[in-house]
Amino acid sequence: MSQYRPADYRNTGPESLPAVESIPLSERGLPPSTYQLFCDLAERYEDRVALRFLMQGTPDETPTDYSYRELCQRITQTANALHHLGVGATDTIGILLPNLPQTEFALWGGEAAGIINPINPLLEVEHIAAILNDTACPVLITLAPFPGTELWQKALELKTQVPSLHTIITVDPAAFLPAGMRDAIDQQRGSYLGDGVLDFDTFISQYNDAGLDSGRQITQTDIASYFHTGGTTGTPKLAPHNHLNELACAFQISTACNMEEGYVILIGLPLFHVNAVFTGLSAWMCGGEVLLATPQGYRSPEVMKNFWPLVEKYQVTLFSAVPTILSGLLNFPTAGFDLSSLKFAVCGAAPLATELARQFEKQTGLVLVEGYGQTEGTCVSTLNPRFGDRFIGSVGAPVPYLKIRIVEVDEKTGALLRDCDTNEAGIIAISGPNVFNGYKHPEQNEGQWIEPGWFNTGDLGRLDERGYLWLTGRSKDLIIRGGHNIDPQMIEEALFQHDAVAAAAAVGKPDPRVGELPAAYVQLKPGADVSETELLAFCEEHIPERAAVPKRILFIDAMPLTAVGKIFKPDLRNHITELTVSEVLAELGVKSYGLNVRIDKQHGQAVTVTLTDSSQAHAVKEALGQYAFKSEVA
Repeated sequence: MSQYRPADYRNTGPESLPAVESIPLSERGLPPSTYQLFCDLAERYEDRVALRFLMQGTPDETPTDYSYRELCQRITQTANALHHLGVGATDTIGILLPNLPQTEFALWGGEAAGIINPINPLLEVEHIAAILNDTACPVLITLAPFPGTELWQKALELKTQVPSLHTIITVDPAAFLPAGMRDAIDQQRGSYLGDGVLDFDTFISQYNDAGLDSGRQITQTDIASYFHTGGTTGTPKLAPHNHLNELACAFQISTACNMEEGYVILIGLPLFHVNAVFTGLSAWMCGGEVLLATPQGYRSPEVMKNFWPLVEKYQVTLFSAVPTILSGLLNFPTAGFDLSSLKFAVCGAAPLATELARQFEKQTGLVLVEGYGQTEGTCVSTLNPRFGDRFIGSVGAPVPYLKIRIVEVDEKTGALLRDCDTNEAGIIAISGPNVFNGYKHPEQNEGQWIEPGWFNTGDLGRLDERGYLWLTGRSKDLIIRGGHNIDPQMIEEALFQHDAVAAAAAVGKPDPRVGELPAAYVQLKPGADVSETELLAFCEEHIPERAAVPKRILFIDAMPLTAVGKIFKPDLRNHITELTVSEVLAELGVKSYGLNVRIDKQHGQAVTVTLTDSSQAHAVKEALGQYAFKSEVA
């Protein structure tokens, strides 16, 4: 049994929380830092496999394994290498990497030396440079030149745009390939080391693996990481996590999921995202094993194609995914594979369509645990219980030691007005040991705290009689595409640069595969004439984040406005949902129907279709069930 997870706790729902919370978290024996956790785990589990890496994602390849002792040694060497580069406790290490073992070494070794800043490799250079400049980053760890990747070229551009950046440490994925392939890649790329560019493996191998050369005594209140979050402006917000935030989060996940020693968790989500980072840490906290499935994770066709064979071969216990991954896995039958090791799957980061959840559980026989969280809460706030009542559509109950309130706030100041009643929708506020203390820049914290210690998530929801949370909307207006947060203002600001545009409003267009796709409503200036094709091309040129480029531009005579003159986006969301549903019905050959799209206080966006021909009801229900909005067919 893990030394951290309560031995006698079984998560059956909100009613079981008092049992675990009767002992204060401060008495649970959590170490002072993530580094000390790895030292303790190495001493406890020694040669047990901690990390297993698959370069290609095929069942017949030989994995690269690291024991708990070896993992701690690599983390220690990384920390010492960074220390000898001059990285101190308040310095930032930028990490721009796919999923590799060295990414894990960099994450946790970086926290032992200074403050890590994992960055989405798919962001454009300008966006990455803004993040690195915000932290005055001196060291960037990224990918060596490698076929089919752009990170090395991005790193060269960043070196000219980030004045503080003096060292680039490169990780070479070719090290995991057969000798012949490595030689071919070396010949193709030529020399790239030198002049402030180092090779990760060669560099860290020079340093002590038995303890921190810095002698640093890390405390739970020291800042461990900066994770960037889109927020509601075009400038990235940096959310600092201290060591207690991260340790508490790992404890909460492992406890709420009732993880046990020997659990194998497959990581396919990217390691710049809090989900992958802290679900992995929670498995290690319990003496489990992390299976890192290729540098691309779920983006690798091989991983998706071989997912069930990999589960069988490596006896995977659980995995975490977003709805788009679950939808993709439905294309690969489970028949013929022994999946008895698989206990459950966790889904979060984007709304889960009811029909998708039902189909996935039916086809796989798995328990699907839906959760909810945010970067500001380190990772997770709620999870459905494995052993209690799970309600499809609910994101579950608070994890241990995390408190939730549903409140009404002043729209201008963010000040608390009142707590909402049971089943009354309002703003979701969270408080707990995993909740950060505020964004890096003080001005970004204005209106974010309803009371000291209580963070306004910007999400809308309700708590039912038993304490389960149901999401009803997002006041932040973020567009969530396959778990990736897209800032609508980024799209709107780009469109405003066009001479013909008088007003622009970006919203999410419902999509059965990725949840939402970016779309924009545009009001033209009097006398202006421009086509949708021209504006889409303009967006491609002026929006730095590719995933944020809208898929549709819809022209509107006048924007719907609130009493104070703000664009009223709920009307636009209802309109684009109505268009989407109409397209679905047209594809099904439904010609006569009534359609009502609205914002429901309990369920968020809701759709009711009234059919003239009831024989079409089943097909319509099945089609609309693929979307995240609540649908009813009459």
